[in-house]
Amino acid sequence: MQHYNFSKVTEIFLLGFQNLQSFNLCFFLLLLIIFCVSVCGNLLIILVVSSSRSLHSPMYFFLTQLSFTDILLSTTIIPNMLHIVLYEGSFVSFIGCLTQFYFFSASESLECLLLAVMSYDRYQAICNPLHYTMVMDLTFCIKLIFLCWLMIFSMILTLSITMSYLWFCGPNIIDHFFCDFDPILELSCSDVFIIKTESRTLVVPLGIFPFTVIITSYVYIIITILKIPSLTGRQKTFSTCSSHLAVVSMFYGSTISIYMFPSQENVKKILSLFYTVITPLLNPIIYSLSNREIKQALKSNVRNMSGAFRFSWFLEVSLFTVKHT
Repeated sequence: MQHYNFSKVTEIFLLGFQNLQSFNLCFFLLLLIIFCVSVCGNLLIILVVSSSRSLHSPMYFFLTQLSFTDILLSTTIIPNMLHIVLYEGSFVSFIGCLTQFYFFSASESLECLLLAVMSYDRYQAICNPLHYTMVMDLTFCIKLIFLCWLMIFSMILTLSITMSYLWFCGPNIIDHFFCDFDPILELSCSDVFIIKTESRTLVVPLGIFPFTVIITSYVYIIITILKIPSLTGRQKTFSTCSSHLAVVSMFYGSTISIYMFPSQENVKKILSLFYTVITPLLNPIIYSLSNREIKQALKSNVRNMSGAFRFSWFLEVSLFTVKHT
């Protein structure tokens, strides 16, 4: 790495959104509501799946992992973003910026792998239903998820360590609302050829390969669905993967769109806002509204909680009555 005789940058200023003016407070409140709904919605998915025996299947096990990833993404981006919006910019330490980049990249890459794993699960369920339980058993699912987590955090850690060895001598201003890869590299005074090569190499296992798995799985799924003779049967089968397809389209649509507008910063900010803030909000909504099993499990849990509350209230009233007679 090259070194220069300049003072090293220790803080980075994130500009965020500079044209909000009098709408800062409204945007802050909107982001706060989105953050609370995103975290609570994804936690609700995890709790409902964990507490309902009818949802103890590979598809919903992977869904809980996706919800956990969305919580990780939201908590990595939005709290600091709230500070940026409220104060029209914010300083963050260089270590803090690298940490945010690490967890943001890890959660986004993990979501790519999880969406690929979920598409493979739907492929097995629809195209090979007789062997589904044998192939997608609990041990295999746990090993698959463990491998995904291990791959992501080790690969992204390697990239972050390489980035930490770059020399940053100024300026220290990033025209964005979080520490993303390209904006950080633009501040570097070092030769970034090695880290750019490293990032392009990681795109293959963390981006291209999962996308290929998703496309291939859905090609076979569509072929299998078209072979079903009845319209009702085709609709019923397709409904089991419609939620996942909507989430995949939303995630990859917003991600790919960023590379279509490389020089338009405002457009990139809006698109980045979509896949860092809106996607974690919509994922639990899509799965809870369009999935009949989750809606039934949610209603059952609400009934059980209300029943337990009524019983507790009745017990307290009875004890109070007995005590005062």
